[in-house]
Amino acid sequence: MVRIRRTEREASAKSLAKRNLARRKNAFWNNLRNLIIFLIACVLAGLVAFKVYLSSLPPIKNLDGFKPNIVTQFYSADGEIIKTFTAYTYRKIDIQDVPEDFIHALIATEDKNFYKHEGYDLTGLVRSTIQNIIAGRVVQGASTITQQLARILFLSNERTFDRKIRELVVAARIEKSISKDKILEMYVNNVYLGSGAYGVEAAAQTYFNKHLSQLSLPELALIAGLPQAPSVYSPFNNMDLAIQRRNQVLTRMYKTRYITKEQYENAKAAKVKLTGVPRFYTTNKAPYFCDYVLKELEKLGFDETDISQGGYKVTTTLDYKTQDAVNNAILKNLRNYGLTKPNQQAAVFTFSPIDGRILAYAGGKDYTYSQFDRVQAIRPSGSAFKPFVYTAAMEKGITPNDMIEDAPIKIGDWAPRNYASKYRGKIPVYSALMVSSNVCAVRLIQEVGIRAVIQVARTLGISTPLEYDYTIALGSNGVKLFELTRAYGAFANGGYVVQPYAIEKIETSHGKVVYRAPKTRISRQISLKTAAEMTAMMKTVIERGTGAAAKIGKPAAGKTGTTDDYKDASFVGYTPNVVTGVWVGNDDNSDMRSIQGGTVPALIWRDVMKVATEPYGNTDFNYPEIELKGFQLKPGSIKVYKEEEKEQEENPEQQNVTETPPATTPAEAVENFKKKNSVQAPVPVAAPQPVTPAPAPVHQQPVSTPAPTPIPMAVPEGMN
Repeated sequence: MVRIRRTEREASAKSLAKRNLARRKNAFWNNLRNLIIFLIACVLAGLVAFKVYLSSLPPIKNLDGFKPNIVTQFYSADGEIIKTFTAYTYRKIDIQDVPEDFIHALIATEDKNFYKHEGYDLTGLVRSTIQNIIAGRVVQGASTITQQLARILFLSNERTFDRKIRELVVAARIEKSISKDKILEMYVNNVYLGSGAYGVEAAAQTYFNKHLSQLSLPELALIAGLPQAPSVYSPFNNMDLAIQRRNQVLTRMYKTRYITKEQYENAKAAKVKLTGVPRFYTTNKAPYFCDYVLKELEKLGFDETDISQGGYKVTTTLDYKTQDAVNNAILKNLRNYGLTKPNQQAAVFTFSPIDGRILAYAGGKDYTYSQFDRVQAIRPSGSAFKPFVYTAAMEKGITPNDMIEDAPIKIGDWAPRNYASKYRGKIPVYSALMVSSNVCAVRLIQEVGIRAVIQVARTLGISTPLEYDYTIALGSNGVKLFELTRAYGAFANGGYVVQPYAIEKIETSHGKVVYRAPKTRISRQISLKTAAEMTAMMKTVIERGTGAAAKIGKPAAGKTGTTDDYKDASFVGYTPNVVTGVWVGNDDNSDMRSIQGGTVPALIWRDVMKVATEPYGNTDFNYPEIELKGFQLKPGSIKVYKEEEKEQEENPEQQNVTETPPATTPAEAVENFKKKNSVQAPVPVAAPQPVTPAPAPVHQQPVSTPAPTPIPMAVPEGMN
C-alpha cells in the first residue's frame, strides 16, 4: 500500500515537473513572440513617424528652374583647363520630346512604382535591406528616380547611412515641389550616362550620332541601362556587357508589358551600331593623359560617377606647353616622313626625374581614331635596352675607356652582327655604345652575365618578362615605353628611381582640399659613379653618335633603338631635369621601311625637349667628371663581312657614324630617308672564313669570349 502511494506521488511529481517545463517553454516563446511584435510595432511606428515627417517637409523653392553647376575639371600645372566633364556633352530635352519607349524602359529598369510613390519607396527599402543582409553584400538598391535626382542635384555619392537619410528627405521635398513629369525631365537631362555624356540626348549623340527621337527600341534600351554603372556598361568600353545590360532592360519591359513578345525578340536580336568615336574626345586637350589621370583617381578611391558629378577641381602635373609641343611634334615629323596612315603611330612620355611629375603624355597621334594607349603597350625596345647591359658592366667595374673587340662573335648557333656587317676592331666601351655595336653589347652581357643585366633592368623598374637569353642585350624582349623612360630617369638623377605621378591636388566645388600628392617615392638603385659614367657615354650618342639628330643645344644624353625589320623605332633621352621617351611604329607590327631610332623618334624628341627644358636653361649634370679618352680608328681598320644569304639587319641604326655623320636637320633626314627607300638590296657575295676573336681580360683589353668553346644561349653564368 505504501509502495503504491509512493509511486503515485512520484508520478504526480513528474507530471508537475513536465507541466512546469511546458509552462517555461511556452513562456519563452510567448516572450519572444511579444518581443518580435514589439520590435515590428516600433519599426512600423518609426516608419509611420518618418513618413509623417517627410510629408510635413516644405517644398524646394525655385526648383523648377534649377540647373546644377557640378562641373569637374582637370587643370594642367600651368593653369590650363585640359578637360571639362560637362561642358561639351550636355543636351537639354523637353519631356514631351522623350520617346515613350525610353520612359517605359527607364521606369521598368530603375523605378517601376515611379508614378505611385511620393519620392521614396519604404517597402522597397526594407525589402532590399533584408536581401542585402542575407547576402552579406549590396545585391539590390532601393533608390527611386526621385532619390537619384536628389543625389545628382544636391548630394554626393558617398555610401553612408547619413547620406541615404538626407536623400530620402530631399526626394520628399522634390516631390512636393514639381510634378512627376518634371522630375523625369530633370532626371533624363542630368543623369550621367558614360563616355562624358550628361543626359539622354547627349548620350544618343555620343553613342549613335543621332537625336534621341531617332533611336530604335534596342538603342533606347541600351541607354536606359547605363545609369546603374555608366563605365561598366558603356558600349565603348565593353560591348558584351552593354548588350547583356540592354537585354536585361528589354526583359523587364516585356515582363511589365510595355512591349510585346515580338518586339522583345526582335530588339534582343538587333546588333549595336555605334558612331565612330565619342564627340567629346576631340575637345579633350590631353586625352591620353586624362585617361591616365582617371586611372589614378580610381586608385585613390574615386569612381566614375564621383569624378563626373562631383564638381571637383583636379590639378595635374601636366605642363601644357610641353604637351602642345608633343602633339605638334608627333604630327609634324610623322607627316614629314610620309607616315600618315592610321596604323602608323607614335607615343611620347615625358616626366621629371627629380620629383616624378608627368609633364606630357601621348599614347598615339590621333585619339579620335584610336584610344589605345601606346605608352603602356609592350613593344621590343631594340638598342634602347643596351644601356642596361652597359650599366651592369659599369657596376661590375668595367669603365668607359676599357677596350672591347668589335668583331664577329658566335654563341652556340647564334651569330649577332652589326649593321651592314661593319666591324671596327678594338674600340673603347663608350665608342661601342655611341655607334650602337651589336657584337660589343653581346660581349658585355657574356662578360657580366645575363642574370646581372636582368637584375639591373628589374631594379630600374622594367617589369615585363625578360627571357634568360643573350639576345636581350639587343632588346629582343618587349617593354613598356612608360617603364623604359622611367628607368632612364635613374641615369639623370644620380642613380635614383622615381615613381611618376599625374595628380597634384583635388579640391571640392567648395574649395576644400580632399587630396594632396604625398612626397614622391624615390629609391637609389645604381651608384652615382655608374649614373655619371652612363651619362657621359650617352652624351656621345647625341653629340656624334646614332642620336645626333636629337641635338637641342644643351647638355643631354640618350640612346636610339631600332628593332629587326624596322618594326619599332625609339629614342629615350634626358637632361638633368627632364626625361622623354619616344616610340614610333605600326599598330599591325609591320615594318616601316628604314625608320630608325635616330630619325623620326630622335626628331620628335628634339622638338619636345626644346620646349620641356626651356625653364631650366643650359643646366649640366652635377656629376663627377668622367674623362673619355680620345680615340680614332686606324685607317683600314673597318672590315665588312658579308654572307651568302641575304643580309639581315638586326640593328639598322648602326651606320658607321664616325665616317658618315647622320643628318642633323629634318630636311637632311628626310632626304636620306628617301634615298634609302630607293636603294636596291645589295647583291650577296661569297662569305669569308669565320673570325674567332681570342679571349682576353676586360680591363685595358678587349672584352671577348671567355672560352674558345661556344656558350649556348640560356645557360646560367655558373655553368659557363
